[in-house]
Amino acid sequence: MSAHQESPWGRVEDDGTVFVRTSEGERSVGQYPEGPAEEALKFFTDRYDALAFEVQLLETRIKSGALSPDEAVGSVKTVREQVVGANAVGDLDSLCTRLDGLGEVIHQQREVRRDERAKKVAESKECKEAIVTEAERLADSTDWRNGANRLRDLLEEWKALPRLDRSADDALWRRFSTARTTYTRHRKAHFAQQHEKREGARGVKEKLAEQAEALADSTEWGPTAGRFRDLMREWKAAGPAPRDVDEKLWRRFRGAQDTFFGNRDAANAELDKEFEANAEVKDALLVEAEALLPVKDLDAAKKVFRDISERWDAAGKVPRDRMKELEARIRKVEQAIRGVEDEQWKKSDPEKSARADDMVAKLEKNVADAEAALGEARAAGSEKKIKELESTLANSESFLEMAKKAAADFSG
Repeated sequence: MSAHQESPWGRVEDDGTVFVRTSEGERSVGQYPEGPAEEALKFFTDRYDALAFEVQLLETRIKSGALSPDEAVGSVKTVREQVVGANAVGDLDSLCTRLDGLGEVIHQQREVRRDERAKKVAESKECKEAIVTEAERLADSTDWRNGANRLRDLLEEWKALPRLDRSADDALWRRFSTARTTYTRHRKAHFAQQHEKREGARGVKEKLAEQAEALADSTEWGPTAGRFRDLMREWKAAGPAPRDVDEKLWRRFRGAQDTFFGNRDAANAELDKEFEANAEVKDALLVEAEALLPVKDLDAAKKVFRDISERWDAAGKVPRDRMKELEARIRKVEQAIRGVEDEQWKKSDPEKSARADDMVAKLEKNVADAEAALGEARAAGSEKKIKELESTLANSESFLEMAKKAAADFSG
């Protein structure tokens, strides 16, 4: 071993014992009996450098926030214990000071994290209250298609949120869970009821399909068509059957209906062919009837129209697509003749003629009375009275003229 070797933080004895100096005094960190003192001192200063690097690394990790405050406290404690008892030569006190200085950093980070946690909890509470509110609204809804999906989404949103304090979190969870349970119970009850209704509709529609099939080959066109209309109303009122059978039952019902109405249409088409000749007869009769208009001789027109009407009825049925047109034309002639007849009756009505004559007589008396009064007023020289009576006389004469024309119409 070479001569005694020292450094600011330690020394080497001649026997190779190495000491480190700290604020608590000097202590032995080991022996290095082989080799020179410089090599012995370097061996232990290298240990210090490794320890200093570990402290620096820990500082960096803590200041960057890579460790949580609790993890940081544990790491600082572990490394500080290593530094205090380290068998190394160097400024161990400064490493302890640096490690102790991290306490304030950890404290600040803890405060920041506490604030962030409080903010997240507040946001989480707001979000969970919104989730609960929406779930409770859904619990009272009848949106069976979208409600269940939305509640599943709300549950996933709940799971992703931070927990609150236990009492608040549990209270909100109970409300959320109750809302989900209520909705699920109502939904199951609804679909159970729907299933029951559909099963009931299945029975009704099976009977309706059987009845329709029994009528498919009927040739009683009118009554059977009416019965099919009734069956259709009952079908619609029955509501939907289970999906797997509803379409099958409808095909049976519709098929029977199509068979009947197809048969009826074919039969009517055959009849229409037979009735085309009747339509030609009625077309000719209409030419005769329409030649009576405008009516000039009422009695003659009535006589001819009665003959045309008898031949019209005897001609028989016509194709359905001609019925409205032909009937409208013959009715138009009939109404025109009847209109002329009514007009003549009004003019020759004895009661109306008598009332008209009576009105003429009354108005003639009014005119005579007004003329007499006017003569007296003129004789008396009363200008005001004369004007009033002249106005009265003019009105009476005007009404009398109209009454005479009306009476002349009746008498004519």
